[in-house]
Amino acid sequence: MTVPADHFISGLANLEALFGDLSPAAIHKEVGFVHAHYRALIEASPFAILATSGPGGLDASPRGDPAGFVVVEDERTLLMPERRGNNRIDSLRNIVVDPRVALLFLIPGVGETLRVNGSARISVAPSLLDRLAMDGKPPKCVLVVTVERVYFQCARAIQRSKLWDPRTAVDRGSLPTAGQILSALTAGGFDGATYDRELPARQKDTLY
Repeated sequence: MTVPADHFISGLANLEALFGDLSPAAIHKEVGFVHAHYRALIEASPFAILATSGPGGLDASPRGDPAGFVVVEDERTLLMPERRGNNRIDSLRNIVVDPRVALLFLIPGVGETLRVNGSARISVAPSLLDRLAMDGKPPKCVLVVTVERVYFQCARAIQRSKLWDPRTAVDRGSLPTAGQILSALTAGGFDGATYDRELPARQKDTLY
């Protein structure tokens, strides 16, 4: 492999030479539908990261609910509820103009994650909203994801990070609070102390 003088890899040939050949497992694990085993992983997951792309750039944001919150409608269709939030709707803004999405599903205590690539549409069909209601409250909308590629990711990243090891848990008090961050970013113009004080009750009241 020829390494450029600036040591940055810019060509596919150099990149592939750096990492070598794919293993058979890396090839065989990818399919174009939700296999029964992959369905089991999705239904066990209470947390996913949704990645989108649009005119304003890229976005990756968390989604979470009780395990199985993303519904496997069929082998090529997923349903993901969009709950209330801060109304930035960065992901949804992207999807309106560029439907491509990627999902990364995590399962507490499990090393493997699941990756799904496809496209999404935003539905406000009453039947879907009612079906995916929580605590009697429907989601704002539902992402209907058409599946194109599905494959599991091996456990190395989780093992290296010790993500599920309780001994690595970080004391929340050792990090700045949301209010402290907002106050600092606005040079004191935002009342961070009040924000922090009211946040737990506000989150509880607006969870769904």
